Amino acid sequence: MSDLTLTKIRFRNGIWEGLISNAQGTGVRPDISVMFRDQPVPGVELHEGEAAGEWILQVPIPAEAIADGVQSFVVFDTPSSTRLGDFTLIAGDAASDDLRAEVELLRAELDMLKRAFRRHCQETG
Repeated sequence: MSDLTLTKIRFRNGIWEGLISNAQGTGVRPDISVMFRDQPVPGVELHEGEAAGEWILQVPIPAEAIADGVQSFVVFDTPSSTRLGDFTLIAGDAASDDLRAEVELLRAELDMLKRAFRRHCQETG
C-alpha cells in the first residue's frame, strides 16, 4: 500500500499536471507510471515541489488520445502497483451522465490487476 497522494493542479496546453504528496523526503524521486490503453505514457516528467516530499507530475497527452470518445489515464505508484488517481478526456458527443468514463477506468484497473497477478504467479511459481 502506498502513502503517496495525487491531487490535480491543472490541465492546459496538452499537459495534465498533478501534485504527488507524502513522498519519502527531499530528493527521493517516487517511481510513478501513467498508463493509457494499458501502455505507459511517454514523456511523463516529475519535478521536485516546493515543500519536502512533494513532486509535480506532468503528463503530456499523446496525439492518439485526442479523439472522439472517452480516453482514460491512470496514475500508479509503480513499486506497489497502487492506483494513485486517474483523469479522463471526453471529446465529441458526450452525455452529461456518461458511464463510458467509468467503464474505461474499470478496464484500466482490471488490466493493472492482471499484470499484478501474472507477476505474482511468476514470482511464486
